Amino acid sequence: MESFLIKAAQLIVALAFLVVIHEFGHYIIARSFGIKVEKFYLFFNPWFSLFKWKPKKGKPKYDKNGNEVATWRDTEYGIGWLPLGGYVKIAGMIDESMDKEQMAAPEQPWEFRAKPAYQRLLVMLGGVLFNFILAIVIYAGIAWHWGDRYIPLREAYEGMDFVPAAQEIGFRNGDIPLSADGRELSAADPDYPLQMAQAKSVKVLRNHTDTVEIAIPENFVLKLNDQKGFMAYRVPVFVDKIVGGGPASEAGIREGDRIVAVGSTPTPAFTELVPALAAMAGKPVQITVERDGQPLNLTATPTDGGKLGFQLKSPTEIYPTVAVRYGLFSSIPKGWEIGTGTLSNYVGSLKYVFTSEGAQSIGGFGSIGSLFPEKWNWYSFWQITAFLSVALAFMNIIPIPALDGGHVMFLLYEVISRRKPSEKVMEYAQYVGMAFLLLLLIYANGNDLFRAFR
Repeated sequence: MESFLIKAAQLIVALAFLVVIHEFGHYIIARSFGIKVEKFYLFFNPWFSLFKWKPKKGKPKYDKNGNEVATWRDTEYGIGWLPLGGYVKIAGMIDESMDKEQMAAPEQPWEFRAKPAYQRLLVMLGGVLFNFILAIVIYAGIAWHWGDRYIPLREAYEGMDFVPAAQEIGFRNGDIPLSADGRELSAADPDYPLQMAQAKSVKVLRNHTDTVEIAIPENFVLKLNDQKGFMAYRVPVFVDKIVGGGPASEAGIREGDRIVAVGSTPTPAFTELVPALAAMAGKPVQITVERDGQPLNLTATPTDGGKLGFQLKSPTEIYPTVAVRYGLFSSIPKGWEIGTGTLSNYVGSLKYVFTSEGAQSIGGFGSIGSLFPEKWNWYSFWQITAFLSVALAFMNIIPIPALDGGHVMFLLYEVISRRKPSEKVMEYAQYVGMAFLLLLLIYANGNDLFRAFR
């Protein structure tokens, strides 16, 4: 329950932050063009709001033609109770508020509809632009604060542990990835697992001597959705800390020892150690360790749960690592590189949505929440938030009525044809778009529920 609440809290904080930035993009560009913004809300507020604030009216301001100028005081700021996004209500615009009364009134100079097409286009692009800029800023901040630290693939001498779906197509635990479609793989590129999953063939080093080529089936990446990844570094069983009074302590196992066998079962990595100890739970068994380069046989009795009572060293303490630090200025191009790369990979992966397997993999808030770790971790939080910001930016620019991309589509039509679409067309398109998005929301979250019960 605690891990669920932590995941939910991270999801809510991340989405609230992204929504505020997205809507602020629309708001600030609209205000810069003198357009009145009537409402700025985090979350939706049908029937009532959790919080709202309307600034007191100051002295009216006028332009050189004597027309009243819109100010920040014209806006009602608030928090709704329905956490499905947020909105800004821009005067003179057909949006989800469907304010027909306002649209039937005479056009005012501070309204959206009174402004030139290029200004209205920039207003509609504001949310997408701010989300993408935010992602680059976050990625740059991560590079500046944490830098990069990775284990070169060839230095991980025990190779990788692969998920069952990968093993079904030919990967074996212990394989070391070499190349994908002839392109050398590098752990310095965080997207190398995706490159492998989307390739036609991958070469691996097996048993430290043999190069093996593995054919990757079409749409293989979709099979990884339910398996939380593709692979992970194998962890040799080096003892970090001993639990006092436990079986390891009583057997004479020391910090720094490497456990290489349980009875007659080799344990090159933790993957093999767990079932080997479980099979001997509660029974004395010979534990073979390497100490100072020499083998040593000890006798231990695993607990009924198959534990010896020690902590593992992490992979970064075992394998050689490469650390890269970025200064304030060098972190900016790194942020741009990661942001544009993430966008490219995200757009490329959307082609799978149009397959039957891809449609089934669409998820809602449950799937998004599952991306976050069970314990609050700022590094992971910002990594996931940046990715969601990229995803939100792209999804909003898709030309579906009711999304920013739908408004952009009609504005581009106006710019090219020099004719405004009729308000009736815009209203009907808005209704269709809202209905489509509602159905998509129900479908995506229904998929989450189905997978949870399954």
